[in-house]
Amino acid sequence: MLGVSNKELVNFLRELGVDVKTHMSSIDTDTAQLVEEAFRGERTPSAKDAVEEAAEIEEVIVPENATVGEVAERLNMPVADVVKALVQKGLMVPADSPVDEKVLKALSEAYGKEFLLSREKYEEKAPVKAKPKPKGENLKPRPPVVTVMGHVDHGKTTLLDYIRHTNVTAREAGGITQHIGASVVEHQGQKIVFLDTPGHEAFTAMRARGTQVTDIVVLVVAADDGVMPQTVEAINHANAAGVPIIVAVNKVDKPNARPDVIRRQLADLGLIPEEWGGDTVMVDISAKTGQGVDHLLEMILLVAELAELKADPTVNAEGAVIEAKLDKGKGPVATVIVQQGTLRQGDIVLFDSTWGRIRAMQDDKGKSVKEATPSMPVEITGLNDVPQAGELFRKIESEKEARDAIERKKIEREVEAEHPRRLTLEEFYERIEMGEKQQLNIVLKCDVRGSLEALKASLLNLATEEVGISIVHEGVGNISESDIMLASASNAVILGFDVKLSSDVKKIAEREGVQVRLYRVIYDLIDDVRAALEGMLAPTLKENVTGHAEVRAVFSVPNLGSVAGCYVLDGTIRRSAKVRILRSGAAVWEGAISSLKRFKDDVREVSAGYECGIGFADYHDFREGDIIEAFEVVEEKRRLEDAKRRSQ
Repeated sequence: MLGVSNKELVNFLRELGVDVKTHMSSIDTDTAQLVEEAFRGERTPSAKDAVEEAAEIEEVIVPENATVGEVAERLNMPVADVVKALVQKGLMVPADSPVDEKVLKALSEAYGKEFLLSREKYEEKAPVKAKPKPKGENLKPRPPVVTVMGHVDHGKTTLLDYIRHTNVTAREAGGITQHIGASVVEHQGQKIVFLDTPGHEAFTAMRARGTQVTDIVVLVVAADDGVMPQTVEAINHANAAGVPIIVAVNKVDKPNARPDVIRRQLADLGLIPEEWGGDTVMVDISAKTGQGVDHLLEMILLVAELAELKADPTVNAEGAVIEAKLDKGKGPVATVIVQQGTLRQGDIVLFDSTWGRIRAMQDDKGKSVKEATPSMPVEITGLNDVPQAGELFRKIESEKEARDAIERKKIEREVEAEHPRRLTLEEFYERIEMGEKQQLNIVLKCDVRGSLEALKASLLNLATEEVGISIVHEGVGNISESDIMLASASNAVILGFDVKLSSDVKKIAEREGVQVRLYRVIYDLIDDVRAALEGMLAPTLKENVTGHAEVRAVFSVPNLGSVAGCYVLDGTIRRSAKVRILRSGAAVWEGAISSLKRFKDDVREVSAGYECGIGFADYHDFREGDIIEAFEVVEEKRRLEDAKRRSQ
């Protein structure tokens, strides 16, 4: 209608300060008129046309006719969080809707603040700047890599079956996917690469090895079933990886389908639909009939377009392993995704655990190819051994370089085996970088929902402004392999209350270096986490004065310079202590002792009532009558209660 692309329209709206995620997002009438006039050349947008921002104030004063989005700005919070809070209070209010007394009351209950209406007006705000574009002369757009996730039997494979126009489901044992597949489909002249995962272990295993392959996660949720434990796991895995989620609400063709209920359930988990003012694209589909699938593909392409996915096809090839196996006829075979550069037949490739010269390549349809460009999945042969899923690879120039690199990595692995990685509550503070807020990541598993909610609330209450807690996943039931892999990828510890850990899962935890702690008493669990957080707090530095000495003579000593002849007035002067020189009650120098002697002997300390000779590091301007004050700086462990009082 306006003669512009979806991307141009979305970018234009963002430049105006309008919170819009896709071309399907709703906008108010005034904004729509502004857009139409601007694109028709009837007016030029100004700062007054942008979304306005409230000044930061302690009291939450809400102007009359303010929208939910404007209240979120006043709270300095994402609008999605505010919409979610309202949903949890039973109010489904879009971000562009004006607030009323009912909405303000719900917000007061949610945030413990008093929201008051006023006749004040918002200040002007400059237009929001567009996201900077990737730099580089050889960058080219690449297809998005999409991972399909969701609860078992919710229709993941059926969806891929329809998209690929194949009949995969019928071939799978019990109708459940047994392997990782990679396939390329084309929609509206653009390619999309789909990965199908058997659960979430493979997705997380790759991330645990530092591999980020997926650009977008499509979360399949059955409209006749709702949010299930594996749905929650998938959300946590995607969020931990920082990957955008597109929700496919499947089976909407069934009579008992409840897509609105699904949206409310997902909103409770932090996925706010775009039509409610959130940033999560949700599409109603039927994988069986194909209803809404074209729209889903359009949304995938749009999200990919806005993300500006690009790669350089001219550099040496780099990528990651999707799956690998030992084939009786072909030998080691690996399915890989090229992330940068162009992979060609005959290239020497180095993996984390092996290497090889590519003998042959096949695309996802089994066709032989000579090269693979960014985002293209291919099956390669010619490797010396089978790599693991998630391993990275890169093209190198010579076989000698490959053999030397593998030998070095072998030695590194042997050293690592002797000193395996362990993330423990006691050692966690050692992983924290200076200047950053310290955070303990936890996977929490309990026997029943009641215990889970109680423990979660107690743990989150321990957090302070200096040290935080992030519960990356929570659930009811025994600890699973998926829990281990998520903890490994998120640098988290697993805390289990009244649950079991099987021997097989325990071995996986040991292999991944993940600490699992099991408890039967809630207070023991809380006390351990409290101790870990207190260990992460920066200690208080306290100065203890250990003694004073008076300078009574100044001597010149060969090779030492000037030495102070002193009498210890009180306490003890230690060789290891720090000292300051006081003159007329004021400090004139502070530093360290370079030498401490009794007569001609070097000593560690001198007590009150004795004479000694003291030399100072890089300081010789002391005088008779100066007082030398010796002190030590000690660290005192802080408690969480002290940190909370300090922040108040």
